[in-house]
Amino acid sequence: MTTVMLVDDSATMLMSLKSILSKAGYAVETAVHGKEALDKLSKGVKPNLIISDVNMPQMDGITFAREARKAPGMRFTPILMLTTETEQAKRVEAKAAGATGWLVKPVGPDQLLGVIKQVLPGA
Repeated sequence: MTTVMLVDDSATMLMSLKSILSKAGYAVETAVHGKEALDKLSKGVKPNLIISDVNMPQMDGITFAREARKAPGMRFTPILMLTTETEQAKRVEAKAAGATGWLVKPVGPDQLLGVIKQVLPGA
């Protein structure tokens, strides 16, 4: 089963995204900030895709993407940033940190699942 890790400090966003992904047949792992997500990666969680917010306490999404790329087996795992940020400089910074793509909140279920199918062909 394809596993998606969701990293967001908003319980509402996590619940909403988890519901969409679970109904679409994905296994979902959640974390409330980058440090928790890195901890899960270090303990053996191996998602096929990571979707992360940018603005979070303890560790923001861009720093998380940079650190996640250093984790064993995570070099080529797609990382999508899902955020309210629209600033081009943030997008450039995220790409340099290892982010695969950028989605602006709010994102509809069809749009989200469509992007996942693009970055995970056959998932």
